[in-house]
Amino acid sequence: MKTNLSIIKSIWLIILLVICSELLSAQPSFTVNKSHLDYLYKEIEVNGRQMAIIHIYSNAPDYKYIDDMDEGYACVDDAARAAIFYLEYFKAYNDSSSLIKYYNLVEFLVYMHAENGFFYNFIWKDNSINKTFKTSVAEPNWWSWRALWALMENYKEFKNSNDDRAIRAKQTIEKGIAVIKRLIPKTRGKTNIDGVNLPNWLPGKTAADQSAVLVLLLSEYYQNTGDKAILSYINSLVQGIMKMQVKYKGYEFNGAFLSWENTWHGWGNSQSYALLKAFPIVKDEKVKKSALYELDNFYEQLIKRNFLSYFKVRKHHHQMETVESSRYSQIAYNIRPMVFALLEAYKITSDSTYAIKAGRVAQWFVGRNPAGEVMYNPHTGIIYDGIENQNLINKNSGAESTIEGLLSLLKISQNPIALTEFENIK
Repeated sequence: MKTNLSIIKSIWLIILLVICSELLSAQPSFTVNKSHLDYLYKEIEVNGRQMAIIHIYSNAPDYKYIDDMDEGYACVDDAARAAIFYLEYFKAYNDSSSLIKYYNLVEFLVYMHAENGFFYNFIWKDNSINKTFKTSVAEPNWWSWRALWALMENYKEFKNSNDDRAIRAKQTIEKGIAVIKRLIPKTRGKTNIDGVNLPNWLPGKTAADQSAVLVLLLSEYYQNTGDKAILSYINSLVQGIMKMQVKYKGYEFNGAFLSWENTWHGWGNSQSYALLKAFPIVKDEKVKKSALYELDNFYEQLIKRNFLSYFKVRKHHHQMETVESSRYSQIAYNIRPMVFALLEAYKITSDSTYAIKAGRVAQWFVGRNPAGEVMYNPHTGIIYDGIENQNLINKNSGAESTIEGLLSLLKISQNPIALTEFENIK
């Protein structure tokens, strides 16, 4: 009897060891370390309200906080980015502290909302608002769109809640949407720059990069409200973005969406991602095809060339030509839009090649870049600010690079195909 019991115990021990082994192997081998972002995060109190900011700069080697004499010590741009990351991190890991951080950052965005419906960007060390410097004025610009995007990511929750915080957030969103509606162009035409015909009805006439953020936030708003005027504007923006695409077979950068005027720059180039997010709403196959055309052609070139910083084009004798281009500097903000677009393409098409490409692009953070340097430290969460040239890394780790990098890595970590490719760096 004792012998039988020993055998049974041994069998159960083996089974438990196998189960534990399988559970351990099922755990993601890659972790997203947000420690450095948590270090940049700071809770403050303004006018009796608890909120939070993100310190804009943190410089090597000791990574102390650095302020800007003209702008301030924290801004809406970074708070909005961080809010989106913390909300996504909460969804991924059910981390309640990240949800608290999201709401504290939302309170800061609400504080920075101006009477005209837009957002100021920077605050001074005493937490007063910088209302006059050119990168902080409350106007239709990046920081206003990004603030609304961060708020819109949780719009359903704000809409269905009646606590004070949700009401303030909801009112901020509605004022922002109202001012956007007043900006909708009544006519659509074109402008010609260096022989290239471009749309003139996007923000700043040709700012397809800003238009992409607008499409993202407006798509979320439309899905929650069914507002027909917003749907019409989404369609208008989408059509404008598509007209910013370079489509010339044989041209070295065929498929690229220009960012502004006749220039493409890597940072914030989210046009394909925005088109793919809008596709289920506008229900136009041309929109999906346009985005995938960039991913299938231009993204391939970017990967082969080990990425670019910017280029400028002109049309001469019916041919598209590159006027100038540069490989540097390269930053996390160049990489994140590509990762997002490729994973969204995989979500829509179920084509694993897009997830594989996303993993390959994200390898930029772990050494597959022109400098051959690891840009992300998984032990500290520090993500370097950029690659200045083949031999020079900017080892500062400010808010923008930290958050853009973490957003990229979090997305990769949640897709097994992309993660496998990401970890398969040689």
